[in-house]
Amino acid sequence: MKRLNRRFISMAVILFFLFLGESLLLAQAGRGVGRLGGLVLDENDQPIVGAKVVMSFIQEAAGGLKLEATTNKKGEWSFIGLGSGKWSLMASADGYAPYTQEVTVSQLEKNPRLIIKLKKASTGMSIIEDESSLKLLDEGNEFFKDGKYDAALALYQEFLEKNPAAYQVLLNIGDCYREKGEIDKAMQIYQEVIEKAKDDRAMGVSMKAKALAAMGLVYLKQNNLEEATKYFKQSVDTAPQDEVVAFNVAEVCFNNQQLDEAQKYYELASKIKPDWPDPILKLGYVFLNKNDIPRAIEYFEKFLKLEPQDSPRVALVQQILQAIKK
Repeated sequence: MKRLNRRFISMAVILFFLFLGESLLLAQAGRGVGRLGGLVLDENDQPIVGAKVVMSFIQEAAGGLKLEATTNKKGEWSFIGLGSGKWSLMASADGYAPYTQEVTVSQLEKNPRLIIKLKKASTGMSIIEDESSLKLLDEGNEFFKDGKYDAALALYQEFLEKNPAAYQVLLNIGDCYREKGEIDKAMQIYQEVIEKAKDDRAMGVSMKAKALAAMGLVYLKQNNLEEATKYFKQSVDTAPQDEVVAFNVAEVCFNNQQLDEAQKYYELASKIKPDWPDPILKLGYVFLNKNDIPRAIEYFEKFLKLEPQDSPRVALVQQILQAIKK
């Protein structure tokens, strides 16, 4: 009984850290003294002049902090004043498909120079720079997060009418139908994404993988694990060397309490990219949820070796470790 009570106390401490501690750690998140820079090149390793590089801090508590830079004649770009943690980086240039990547910035250590290679945009593809169109997407995403799926759907459809080549937003539309319970419509939309992806040389593989994962989620929400697993496997098989695809499938499984499947795909993401701390951290949470404390400790400690020491997540995980080791 004493051991059980201790476990409940530990879990209460963990929840406290997860929901309260993070807000304290993010007081100055996004701003600091970190530096990051690199090059934007084309497929022939030639510099792209005038490419736009945008970095956004991946925490709502940072107030949507966003920084922009433009490449010089050598294709160079750089940022200063970055805080520690996860950032979303997007690079774009006229005639090229946009490139996105998550990066971890450190203030204490020298951040590696990033070499970004942009591919020529496929026929019919375009880069969306119209502010009114981007606003439609942003507002649609906010409505979706708030569970207002009809409002989100209307905005996504309006965006697609203004930008018919940007078929990627069909995924958002399919997600709205899925959450509204209109499963047949959702599956039809996801299939449309797969068909359009065949003609997309730049992003087609990634979009097909995302659509297959979305189909898997439909079956998962219907408690049809067999069909869900089939589509998740197809998604990963479509992009077998893409750690982000494997990680995203794992996230879907974890959020739906399918811990064995989540473990499998987090492990795959980590195998593809061993120095990426995110799947390691999530494996710690998987084993914590499985009540396998020794393995949870193992992965949390491994995460601490990979994550920059000035990252806000380090203090949080250290506190979790302290709680579960008691």
